[in-house]
Amino acid sequence: MLRPGQMPARRKAAFPPSVDEGTRLLILGSLPGDVSIKQGEYYAHRSNAFWALMGDVMGEDLRGQPYAMRLKRLKTRRVGLWDVIESADREGSLDSAIRGAELRDLGAFVERLPALEAVAFNGRTAALHGRRQIGERVGLALIDLPSSSGAFASMSRDAKRAAWMVLAPYIGE
Repeated sequence: MLRPGQMPARRKAAFPPSVDEGTRLLILGSLPGDVSIKQGEYYAHRSNAFWALMGDVMGEDLRGQPYAMRLKRLKTRRVGLWDVIESADREGSLDSAIRGAELRDLGAFVERLPALEAVAFNGRTAALHGRRQIGERVGLALIDLPSSSGAFASMSRDAKRAAWMVLAPYIGE
């Protein structure tokens, strides 16, 4: 049964990466949710704390900026975004509903980012798939973060913020 505003199960595809040759920190999610897919924007659902958390880490108000400026600010600060799943069948937006996931070739992808120092996984699903694909690499920190999703409500926003602050050393000026 679908909830109001929920899209039926269908093949859902992730966005292209938001990275460049200067990316020092790559943040990987699992697969965009329905609101993000509909709007064509990473972390578009109002209950997702990603932009607030990254704003706290960077010391900037990202939520108050237009989406294109948010991405520009991340790139300026040497932060990239992508997802570990290329496409999957999923009813709704929860990671637990993902079926038939087609994973990305993250191992080859990170090799093409010469300045990369750290990969952070936004949530358990991203960490599970991402760590398996990337493996251990000399000089590359792998960081598991609590999910920024509003669906992960067992952790307070303040606790998430404290956990996400581990990213600060990888943020450029």
